[in-house]
Amino acid sequence: MTEPRYPGERLGLPESGRGSIGRIGRRVGALFVDYGAAYILAGLFVTDPDGLPAVFSGDPVVIAALFVAIQVVFAPMLQGSPGHRIFGLRLVRADGAWVGLWRPIVRALLLVLVIPAVIWDSDQRGLHDKAAGTILLRA
Repeated sequence: MTEPRYPGERLGLPESGRGSIGRIGRRVGALFVDYGAAYILAGLFVTDPDGLPAVFSGDPVVIAALFVAIQVVFAPMLQGSPGHRIFGLRLVRADGAWVGLWRPIVRALLLVLVIPAVIWDSDQRGLHDKAAGTILLRA
């Protein structure tokens, strides 16, 4: 078996453009947008013991929980998080069907653990995507 020439070739996806594998730059940009949104929301709704917004205390548990909530709420409805959509990405099941409700939960929880997200295969799918049976494609 020959090595694929580009990410997504083994999956029957195009090399570039719409429907191709979402590349690292877009993925990282989307991650920053979503974590940034979680960080800002933490400051709006949660205060630390001193009465300051949590955004100033940087409570990582609250921020991670809000990040997971953003992923879980938006992925089934919009085919991706707000960050994904801003960066021209969409989340689909490997077979092209609707992601459903449980896949975004599994994917988001594994993303928060970080390690599964930084281990990729030749199609640039992280372990979190493989475990959830999802692919992040260019919209």
